[in-house]
Amino acid sequence: MTQPQTSDLPQVADCRQDFPALHQDVRAHALVYLDSAASAQQPMSVIETVADYQRRDHANVHRGVHTLSHRATDAYEGARDKIQSFINASSRSEIVLTSGTTESINLVAQSFCRPRLEPGDKVLITHLEHHSNIVPWQIVCEQTGAELVVAPINTRGELDMDAFDRLLTDDVRLLAIAQVSNALGTIIPLRDIIPKAKSLGIAVLVDGAQGVPHMQIDVQELDCDFYAFSGHKMFGPTGTGVLFGKESLLDAMPPYQGGGDMILEVSFDGTIYNELPYKFEAGTPNISGVIGLGAAIDYLLSVGMSRIAQHEEQLLAYLTRKLGEVEGIRLIGTAAEKASVQSFLVDDIHPHDLGTILDHQGVAIRTGHHCAMPVMDFFGVAGTARASLALYNNNDDVDRLVEAVVKARQIFA
Repeated sequence: MTQPQTSDLPQVADCRQDFPALHQDVRAHALVYLDSAASAQQPMSVIETVADYQRRDHANVHRGVHTLSHRATDAYEGARDKIQSFINASSRSEIVLTSGTTESINLVAQSFCRPRLEPGDKVLITHLEHHSNIVPWQIVCEQTGAELVVAPINTRGELDMDAFDRLLTDDVRLLAIAQVSNALGTIIPLRDIIPKAKSLGIAVLVDGAQGVPHMQIDVQELDCDFYAFSGHKMFGPTGTGVLFGKESLLDAMPPYQGGGDMILEVSFDGTIYNELPYKFEAGTPNISGVIGLGAAIDYLLSVGMSRIAQHEEQLLAYLTRKLGEVEGIRLIGTAAEKASVQSFLVDDIHPHDLGTILDHQGVAIRTGHHCAMPVMDFFGVAGTARASLALYNNNDDVDRLVEAVVKARQIFA
């Protein structure tokens, strides 16, 4: 999708006013929301788009001949077109609508990998992965007798590239890799890694859940075979997601689930499946959510992805510097290339206790293992406090976080 001209774009700092949830008090303090890596807030344009659909156009898609069904179908399929353009897929048939990154990865594990894997084959992941990019591969390896191989990381939270290269062998059938670590913010160098995999004939799945909200994505340029992401990370509704897959691969894959809308003809003797992408979209979808996801894409483009990336890069540098000045703090994840996330510990304060005290000061962060327990094990901790940024955050949010952390230290002292 064509980006607006710079002169047409608002200042990123002005975008905060578009998010109604940010304009409230929590425990008598103005809210500071630093948990966008878990779920980003929604702009008013998304909220109103979903509400308008619910008020006027709610009906099931694809099968109705009445006006409301046509309206719902046009809006729903229009969102698919927006997604295709947003990530520069070559065809709308390559855009499978799912409930989120987790379902998208499970679909690839069961529909692409399970029929192909056999004993002696390998699936390669990294130590940085979210549980959703670990457990589906464990399951399919148990089902097929294949082996799950894990590339290590270093103490900065970066992928050990020498070790990775040694593990990237011709018996690997799939490389499943995050674009950005949800726990540490590490940006993985996909443009270096994917060509190595392709040269060995290895299929590549990218977990883009933490990449899509923060940087321009071009799946044709990346040359990945699959790319998965979620709507709620990118200012859209929960329960929405996307699996991009190259058309030739999707066409050869069996359906993941059976039911309505993924069929053309059913008899007790057999079923003829629908064309792509509907072959993988069984049952009534999250219609309002997908329409809201389309509105979220419109919003991101109205701001400009390059400007969002620049804003967040500067803000992350400020966040990292200010947190590093706090006595007793330990930064977890100090990769040279990062995006929008900083995990940390403060003295011997348990992360849940720290998060509770910060909440009493109106500061919302995430605490725990962040669905990345192997990462926590690597650093020898049970969990961390995690501050994650989005386009609507600013330096004042960072200052409020630091003030709250200092106060927590005083309380526990």
